Amino acid sequence: MLDEIQKIPILLDEVHRLMESRRFRFALCGSSARKLRRGGANLLAGRALTLSMESFSAAEVGDAFDLDFALNWGMLPFVHNEPEAAADILAAYVNTYLKEELQAEGVIRNVPPFVRFLSVAGQINGQIVNVQNLSREAAVARSTVDTYFSVLGDTLVGHILPAWRPGLKVRESTQPKFYWFDSGVARAAAGLLRDPPDRSWQGAALETLIYHELRVYNQASGKHRPLSYYRTPAGVEVDFIVETARRRPDSPPHVVAIEVKRAERWDRSSDKPMLSLARTSGIQVDRMIGVYCGTRHYRFDEIHLYPVVDFIKALFAGEIF
Repeated sequence: MLDEIQKIPILLDEVHRLMESRRFRFALCGSSARKLRRGGANLLAGRALTLSMESFSAAEVGDAFDLDFALNWGMLPFVHNEPEAAADILAAYVNTYLKEELQAEGVIRNVPPFVRFLSVAGQINGQIVNVQNLSREAAVARSTVDTYFSVLGDTLVGHILPAWRPGLKVRESTQPKFYWFDSGVARAAAGLLRDPPDRSWQGAALETLIYHELRVYNQASGKHRPLSYYRTPAGVEVDFIVETARRRPDSPPHVVAIEVKRAERWDRSSDKPMLSLARTSGIQVDRMIGVYCGTRHYRFDEIHLYPVVDFIKALFAGEIF
């Protein structure tokens, strides 16, 4: 096993040689592939499998999962194992890794603009990306904002959720959403660790958690279904779309629609975006699912409602898609 392989990219040539000449097998770990790709390193094309090591899944921690703690502090292993030190650990993570280590590896050369960007990016967790507004608020060029988002993606710290565009007879949003890989890290980047999280922040944190669980299951199960969100200019928005079957000449795309709400009681008005999508010709919505913070799992009309923990259990049991 070789850890932090991106720090000495030339080692990949030796790994390649040993794989070919002596049939050695390696486990290569690293926190970013950006330096490898940009530096023209040997990426072992066709000889290596790529897996993302995510933070804890609620399915992994089982009965130890605490929803309120996860929304406020995230699911990083060292945060989960030392909850009393959560704020200090998250602050150190952002200050040490996201700022200093990325600079040390040459990924970020000018730290102050990147720090301003991190603060703004932390505050837009779970929101549609508006590069022009981000550029203005962080006081950096638009091209620099694009580069910084690329850095967060390459280091697996951030994820871009694309807009689903099925080509219906309505104008559809084309702008992606941005989610941090962990709500606690997002809170630290935004500089909000010492402020009690409000309801709006927790709503975005819950979406972040559900997106995390969807990604983890999607990879662990080997299904690799496209994940996206859907929105029209009229304001019809569905938090997550799982495309289970692509459009074909003789059949529409098949999807699972998922709406997430940080509420103990489900408001029936939250059904409308999914029902509107389901009644649109040209697509097949196989399942409509609401995820909320209540305790009852029930169904009305065509909507399946799951408490958060029940949804995650059903997801990893293969019952969602």
